[in-house]
Amino acid sequence: MAAEQDPEARAAARPLLTDLYQATMALGYWRAGRARDAAEFELFFRRCPFGGAFALAAGLRDCVRFLRAFRLRDADVQFLASVLPPDTDPAFFEHLRALDCSEVTVRALPEGSLAFPGVPLLQVSGPLLVVQLLETPLLCLVSYASLVATNAARLRLIAGPEKRLLEMGLRRAQGPDGGLTASTYSYLGGFDSSSNVLAGQLRGVPVAGTLAHSFVTSFSGSEVPPDPMLAPAAGEGPGVDLAAKAQVWLEQVCAHLGLGVQEPHPGERAAFVAYALAFPRAFQGLLDTYSVWRSGLPNFLAVALALGELGYRAVGVRLDSGDLLQQAQEIRKVFRAAAAQFQVPWLESVLIVVSNNIDEEALARLAQEGSEVNVIGIGTSVVTCPQQPSLGGVYKLVAVGGQPRMKLTEDPEKQTLPGSKAAFRLLGSDGSPLMDMLQLAEEPVPQAGQELRVWPPGAQEPCTVRPAQVEPLLRLCLQQGQVVLSERLQALVNSLCAGQSP
Repeated sequence: MAAEQDPEARAAARPLLTDLYQATMALGYWRAGRARDAAEFELFFRRCPFGGAFALAAGLRDCVRFLRAFRLRDADVQFLASVLPPDTDPAFFEHLRALDCSEVTVRALPEGSLAFPGVPLLQVSGPLLVVQLLETPLLCLVSYASLVATNAARLRLIAGPEKRLLEMGLRRAQGPDGGLTASTYSYLGGFDSSSNVLAGQLRGVPVAGTLAHSFVTSFSGSEVPPDPMLAPAAGEGPGVDLAAKAQVWLEQVCAHLGLGVQEPHPGERAAFVAYALAFPRAFQGLLDTYSVWRSGLPNFLAVALALGELGYRAVGVRLDSGDLLQQAQEIRKVFRAAAAQFQVPWLESVLIVVSNNIDEEALARLAQEGSEVNVIGIGTSVVTCPQQPSLGGVYKLVAVGGQPRMKLTEDPEKQTLPGSKAAFRLLGSDGSPLMDMLQLAEEPVPQAGQELRVWPPGAQEPCTVRPAQVEPLLRLCLQQGQVVLSERLQALVNSLCAGQSP
């Protein structure tokens, strides 16, 4: 079974991670003899999140894994029997035990694609009872993934291409599943790395992290490392007592900065030495545990210069409080002056990392021209999506037995477009998108250069558009329960099977 071959499949979502009314409708369909009627649903959203102009489609990978593993176990069926009417025909529960997604077909926007209101992120077709049961878990898997990916993309656009963004919101996330989803899809949305180790293990997200204030405050300065010696980076020559070497450098650094040698906190320096002994090629100092200027910065410079004498280069410093932009500017000046004073040019380019409840407004300030900040850690603002906590995704029936179905309602915004559809992106001559267009699946495929008569949402009359390019949007990704490879990947598989080099 797919779930046994893929240990993540059942973790993505379980069949009973659903609303009870899906099960009550399933019983109704079965009792009416309609369980196997061919049906099609569309999953989409009505408005772009965050008051913006786009969203990113995400969560498809988790959906496919869930569908491949979908099967109600005995314990699942027994629980449903306990919450449905006691006189329910036992044959219904036997029907549930036999359910899987082997007759389900899914077309979808590729993971990470630009998405716009009304255009399906997923088209799900198959037996009516089954595809109805899929509604809630698919919405759960797609909606938050797309929301957090879009949020991350907005933050990336604000930061620009040069700043490195670290997602570090696991401790602020809405539970373990929310944390893993946020780390996975913030990377899809443009972040460079995550602090979440499980996201690295399960999803291949690059992970990053150094030390917290607790590490620094745990040292008093009286600790003696069991092995204080550090060998030169080149591997030749005797080891050096790093703490003693840092103490020698501290005197020179304090003289350069106009500080008394007693001002920098000895416990902080001991913590930096301990971390440098563990990570001599990746030493980074957290500067604001006591005082950035009187303690953190001189202690960092002392340890960094001691490492430098042995052929290692410190990689960065982190700030977690205060005016991050201003401090970064001043720290860079100190680094440049120290690099000249002690003739260590690499010190000028040591990375400056900042964190501390950074939102879009704070990020824009940190990313402005001339900023000396290199890496920005963002937690709460990316994983909780505080400007909009939900995408507002919906999953609507559009066809049964090949016949269109439409929801009218008292609210025009909630009306649905009936029928099985195809979706296309119309592009201008410069490759920029003009609009996304929906049409019935049986209508002729639009062609580049063709004059098309379209009805924009909410318009009172149609308009015409002549696209220079036409791009189909929905890709077949699951057919009768089987994963469909992309054309490129299928060609690679075929060539390998034929013994040819790709």
